[in-house]
Amino acid sequence: MLIQKEYFDEAWKEAIEIYFEPFMKLLFPDIHKDINFSKGYQFLDKELEKVLKESLTGKLRADKLVKVYLKNGREQYILIHIEIQGRKEKEFEQRMYVYNYRIYDRYRIDVVSLAVLADGNKNFRPSKY
Repeated sequence: MLIQKEYFDEAWKEAIEIYFEPFMKLLFPDIHKDINFSKGYQFLDKELEKVLKESLTGKLRADKLVKVYLKNGREQYILIHIEIQGRKEKEFEQRMYVYNYRIYDRYRIDVVSLAVLADGNKNFRPSKY
């Protein structure tokens, strides 16, 4: 049975919202240890969708955008842009770069862009930008 891309994307998004802390701990343990989860976190992808649609590179939509607080004791926060990539895509690296810059441009804060490569191609390891 072929799963449509939209359904696959929505399933990932829902899982990340429900299991955000364990998702980060499993896939990005170094970043997880720096996040102060007791201060909570906030998903911002709906708000940001408007900013990303204005890009000239085509339809842009960050899969998940999350505001988190760090354990460093300061009132600092970062945005974590999470992109789930299920297939090799020629413009993937450029799209991630554009997402990162547009998020920075909107919020003027540090941005951490994370990609979960969910495809079966072991040779697809984006490294530009």
